[in-house]
Amino acid sequence: MAENNTYYITTPIYYPSGKLHIGNSYTTIACDAEARFQRLEGKDVFFLTGTDEHGLKIEQKAEALNTTPKAYVDGMAEDIQKLWKLLDISNDKFIRTTDDYHEKAVQKIFQQLLDQGDIYLGEYEGWYSVSDEEYFTESQLAEVYRDQDGKVIGGKAPSGNEVELVKEESYFFKMSKYADWLLDYYQTHPNFIQPASRMNEMINNFIKPGLEDLAVTRTGFKWGVPILNDPKHVIYVWIDALSNYITALGYGSDDDGNFKKFWPANVHMVGKEIVRFHTIYWPIMLHALGLELPDQIYGHGWLLMKDSKMSKSKGNVIYPETIVENYGLDALRYYLLKAMPYGNDGNFTPEDFISKINFDLANDLGNLLNRTVAMINKYEGGVIPTFQSSVNAVDKDLEDTAATTIKNYEELMNDLHFADALAEIWKLVARTNKYIDETTPWILARNDDDESKQKLASVMNHLAESLRVIAILIQPMMTQSPAKIFEQLGLDPKGLELNNLKFGMIPASTKVVEKGTPIFPRLDVDKEVEFLKNKMTKSDKKKGRAAMAETSKSQPVETDGKKEIRIEAFDKVELRVASVLEVGSVEGADKLLKFKLDAGDDQPRQILSGIAKYYPDPSVLVGKKVVIVANLKPRKMRGEMSQGMILSTENDGNVNVVMVDENHQNGDVLA
Repeated sequence: MAENNTYYITTPIYYPSGKLHIGNSYTTIACDAEARFQRLEGKDVFFLTGTDEHGLKIEQKAEALNTTPKAYVDGMAEDIQKLWKLLDISNDKFIRTTDDYHEKAVQKIFQQLLDQGDIYLGEYEGWYSVSDEEYFTESQLAEVYRDQDGKVIGGKAPSGNEVELVKEESYFFKMSKYADWLLDYYQTHPNFIQPASRMNEMINNFIKPGLEDLAVTRTGFKWGVPILNDPKHVIYVWIDALSNYITALGYGSDDDGNFKKFWPANVHMVGKEIVRFHTIYWPIMLHALGLELPDQIYGHGWLLMKDSKMSKSKGNVIYPETIVENYGLDALRYYLLKAMPYGNDGNFTPEDFISKINFDLANDLGNLLNRTVAMINKYEGGVIPTFQSSVNAVDKDLEDTAATTIKNYEELMNDLHFADALAEIWKLVARTNKYIDETTPWILARNDDDESKQKLASVMNHLAESLRVIAILIQPMMTQSPAKIFEQLGLDPKGLELNNLKFGMIPASTKVVEKGTPIFPRLDVDKEVEFLKNKMTKSDKKKGRAAMAETSKSQPVETDGKKEIRIEAFDKVELRVASVLEVGSVEGADKLLKFKLDAGDDQPRQILSGIAKYYPDPSVLVGKKVVIVANLKPRKMRGEMSQGMILSTENDGNVNVVMVDENHQNGDVLA
């Protein structure tokens, strides 16, 4: 029986038959996020991951590479552990099924099940997929091959992998004996399988049609755990692999302290393709051994690429090393956890990935930090003012939003709703950005009265406090950015504590850095999307930026009269999204309209535009999102300063202001 304050979470153990891509990495990052959250909650956490290193496929792979199975899996296990280090995975143990203690424990488990009559010797004949390491009946095959006489001669498993007919002596586990017990367990433990739809799949597809006994040994290869009293048999994958969750804790050894402390597991997190093995075979095995079952099996969806599962053979794979090297670790962790809805499939596209970096990270969070640090330096001499509640009319609303976010976040994280937890945090990010627009600190700063100074001080504190709360909440998902945020706010990273988190705890006289640094620089969308697409393309052509450089050497084309400019000249133009706050006429100038705009600056900017005759009622433009040239040299027109230009189109004598939808944020740079 696990101790009350413990938390045990596991990934599946990965089969080291090839390099892991970002789809494989999702489970480990998700488990790491949950493990980190539970540690922040004060739990004594044990986080397990590892590799499943036996089987015919490994034996064949090693033979093809002219090496031994052990040498092959040694290299693969080392590479996977290097990847987990790169991804900042905080696992407490990495188990390998070739570890001596694990193999000995598996032999004991098998012998116990054999001695008590749960395993018997028989003969198996059926269709076997080497790639899936799974047997299939003819009715379970996705495609069947027949000869001219109609006899089945082969086929494809549901995964699409080829099967072959196998007939050999095998030991079987009496799964059928426990079918009624398992069904009853499901019904009395409705949260055992999550999401609930997975439980319905298990019941309707496997248990109700009749649970068949399971072949648990093979004689056709040698790379596995041999049965002590019948060594021509090696123990087949599911007893060997599934047992890792208890052998890693010391079950079946003389040192079983961790097993007594942490078992049963709180969560086994697995991909939906192996839910059946974890929710049918594993519970029955544990019950037969007289052990408690884990609290929950969570089967997440797949990370898809254009509705297809990532696969090296399809040429739609992107590797985590590529993402981390070019965009940083936190961008990858944020994207994967945000892109995968609870229990459903997620979709990866280069466009969406770059968009989330630019909008969610660079603009919403990064720009909030940049503006806050800049304003505290400008208005308060770099010192964060002391917290006071409800000085400004909207202060209390921001404080309440933060409190609600903390509460909802903790509930969502406890339930493994990572995407929803991030969405909840970003509600606070959005509310804080809106708070700047509502309190207009640049206007407060112009006034020299005590009330304005007090209000301005409260705004600066509330912005810093909000960022402190946000940094603490994103810790489990984004392992590097929180410390960077704290550093720029002048806070000690040791203060990144979730317990008793509330608004208004920044120490008095805390000084921010003199000049902030963007923690998420904005990206050139077209360039980076093309780069990622080339990295994913399965071809013999050059990939990545080398290919982009070659294809960019294009021939000049004819134009219709406008003088061509080089890309370097265009790059000097900064196009930015801005919202129209006010618009009105200019005294003595019938053609001009005077706009006040929020373009993501510290204060609104004014732009004059000669479009008055096309907008007889200019108030229709208030609240609209427009595009401006933000770095045009300011000039005076009719005694009024104009700080840029508003883009418009002209067609048949009509002029229309260019507008963008609400998904774009003020200050977004068009790239």
